Amino acid sequence: MADETENEDNLVPANDRIIPISIEEEMKAAYIDYSMSVIVSRALPDVRDGLKPVHRRVLYGMLDLGVTSSKPYKKSARIVGDVLGKYHPHGDSSVYDTMVRMAQDWSLRYPLVDGQGNFGSIDGDSPAAMRYTEARLKKIAEEMLADINKDTIDYQLNFDDSLQEPTVLPTKIPNLLVNGASGIAVGMATNMAPHNLSEVIDGTIAYIDNRDIEISELMQHVKAPDFPTGGVIYGHAGVQDAFETGRGRVVMRAKAEIEVSKGDRETIIVTEIPYQVNKADMIKRTADLVNDKKIEGISAIRDESDREGMRIVYEIKRDANASIVLNNLFKYTSLQTSFSVNNIALVHGRPMLLNLKDMIHHFVEHRHEVIIRRTKFELAEAEKRAHILEGLLIALDHLDEVIQLIRASETPEDARIGLMEKFGLSDIQARAILDMTLRRLTGLERDKIKEEYAELMKTIEYLKSILADEGLRMKIIKDELLEVKEKYGDERRSIIVHSAEDMRMEDFIDDEEIVITISHEGYVKRTPLTEYRIQARGGKGSLGSTTKEEDFTEHIITASAHNYMLFFTEAGRCFWLRAFEIPEGTRTSRGRAIQNIINIPKEEKIKAYIKVKNLKDQEYLENNFIIMCTKRGTIKKTSLEAYSRPRANGINAININEGDQLLEASLTNGSSEIVMALKSGRAIRFNESTVRPMGRTATGVRGVTLAGADDEVVGMISVDNNDVTILVVSEKGYGKRTDIDDYRVTNRGGKGVKTLNVTEKTGQLVAIKGVTDNDDLMIINRSGIVIRIAVSKLRTMGRATQGVRLINLKETDQIASITKVEHEDEVIENLDDVVVGDDAIADDTSTSAASDDNQPEDQQKEDEEND
Repeated sequence: MADETENEDNLVPANDRIIPISIEEEMKAAYIDYSMSVIVSRALPDVRDGLKPVHRRVLYGMLDLGVTSSKPYKKSARIVGDVLGKYHPHGDSSVYDTMVRMAQDWSLRYPLVDGQGNFGSIDGDSPAAMRYTEARLKKIAEEMLADINKDTIDYQLNFDDSLQEPTVLPTKIPNLLVNGASGIAVGMATNMAPHNLSEVIDGTIAYIDNRDIEISELMQHVKAPDFPTGGVIYGHAGVQDAFETGRGRVVMRAKAEIEVSKGDRETIIVTEIPYQVNKADMIKRTADLVNDKKIEGISAIRDESDREGMRIVYEIKRDANASIVLNNLFKYTSLQTSFSVNNIALVHGRPMLLNLKDMIHHFVEHRHEVIIRRTKFELAEAEKRAHILEGLLIALDHLDEVIQLIRASETPEDARIGLMEKFGLSDIQARAILDMTLRRLTGLERDKIKEEYAELMKTIEYLKSILADEGLRMKIIKDELLEVKEKYGDERRSIIVHSAEDMRMEDFIDDEEIVITISHEGYVKRTPLTEYRIQARGGKGSLGSTTKEEDFTEHIITASAHNYMLFFTEAGRCFWLRAFEIPEGTRTSRGRAIQNIINIPKEEKIKAYIKVKNLKDQEYLENNFIIMCTKRGTIKKTSLEAYSRPRANGINAININEGDQLLEASLTNGSSEIVMALKSGRAIRFNESTVRPMGRTATGVRGVTLAGADDEVVGMISVDNNDVTILVVSEKGYGKRTDIDDYRVTNRGGKGVKTLNVTEKTGQLVAIKGVTDNDDLMIINRSGIVIRIAVSKLRTMGRATQGVRLINLKETDQIASITKVEHEDEVIENLDDVVVGDDAIADDTSTSAASDDNQPEDQQKEDEEND
């Protein structure tokens, strides 16, 4: 058995035995080796020159091949083959793709390769094959390779140990900052934004002058990233985070302008898009969103880009607001994107997260080392040359003896040894003397040698002073940076605008008085109040708005640009808007569809509004109320606080019964008196306190009893000032003022009292307003004509009178709406207060204000019943 065991052991030689190892440990070791290789040798840039190995090898290979900016272009295939064969043992596509990207002016802020031929496009088109394109170095790339042959950097063996390649370039350009970098390693990634060369150099010089400089001070020079495609950096908070911590989110927007073409058609013109956005894909996806109705208001998209520059045209529909469409494009398309900054780079071979100051610091340290090594190299070369010149000068001083010694020597070697022994020369000096031509013996040549030696001594002294003085070295760095800035510095391409998060929009809006006009079909605009002028009563009026057929102006609202507006629809929903957010238009323009400004359903119309000063003041919200009334006579009271936080899609303000709709809304202080007027010419007055506050979803209570099935409420006012008079207007242009005391306070829910003697001549009641002598009256009819008169020129008269003619109407025209505005200093002349149609008033021939005692008998009975 023992023999058998021995034989079995002998079957396997000792050097072929299998060594058992843990697969877990082996995988860990292999994966760590792989990940470190990717991190150090592939995916992350070096903090000093901002290049990954493949970029560095391409630039060095092109220099090695001699394709500099002053030489002719060479085929890309030749360059790629050279880099592959000498330095980069990977696929040819990786080298060519790298070279192509370094030639694209939309990929790199400062391209390093000068390409000739098809190198792709911003639309994502592929470059031509390498056999068709040509390339050479850009002038700025040569600044990155400058002094590379002066022992300024370390070299390493290439993949097959046959050649030396640089470990870093002695760059004069702070390339990591100006061109940025991106890469995905194992367990980490980098994404560094490009910056403006002039700004970075200014910041670097500021750092050299003050090593303790704060990042906030550096940001006075390096303001933000500067992308190759330009565009707009929207907001500064993300930029600040990136500069201070190395991580941040920079929001980028396209550069877009709204142009108005003939016929008031608006177009959005985009001339610059965000960095790394594929233009063709962006246009296609936008068209898909338009077709799917996710973005509305665009009728056509055209790409009119050419060699002169980019131009993307979005045609806007007539009823759309270009500003709103543009905001939707920013929200849903690549016209707005973000760049996530993650500044990870290799520092001494280890990945580190770097802020702005760190990156500048490491670049300055690198340049400092390059200057020292370059100076030492130049000093050594100068001293070598000086040593030779010293030997030549010795020979010239003893010329006859040197010639005699050389002539007497049998061989050059004997002459060399003889010179060294007789004159104490070094081997190098002796060889230089022997290599000297006869022409150097002339007097002129001898003087040149002496001058060259004197200059060399000055150079050697200067180079030694550089090595001895760090301040002088820093000055050299600054001077060379300023020279680079002078050659290659340019203006910033990406502009910086503050976002809504950075500051309040109203800080940029003048708080002027405006008129907001809403048409029956839902078109809205704002116009400066100064565009309207006062006219005499009975005049033809001025054109207030141009509307399409069957549309007419329904609401005229006076407001301040900083006011908050609450819009109430006929269905009882409330929407919130700032007055300055309403698109501005001229007095004669049509306006924009309100559905394009706020998310109002197309089938709903704006029927009422509330103008409030502030929705943030809690005390103000709790002490004010909204009173609403419907066409069928329902009234409801709710605290303003319930409407202080509207949502984008609106909120329910009142529950509307079937067949009814919201008519009017008013802001009150809780103790106002309410007057509601009916189409039939009657009105009711009651105290607000008789209506208890309710929640937003409540229906409300009865405010007035209608005179019949065809009757309806035409308006409601809240009165908290005894100086207020009641102004009513009929559909055929008649109106009048009446003291509020002529309307007795009753309980809500009654039939009311007569407020206007409705006849065929006057037409039915269309509006009621509370006015004083400090107001002007603006009247708009259905054809869009507006007239403005001073209320103080209308005298007060009785409830039962027919009133005076306020505006001359065509036979087919009617009054649409009225509103009051602040009185202007201009006074209306030639206004005679004549009561029109007194003969139509039964048993009342007086043109003065009628009291309850001299009213017609039937009217007194009606009022008594209501009381």
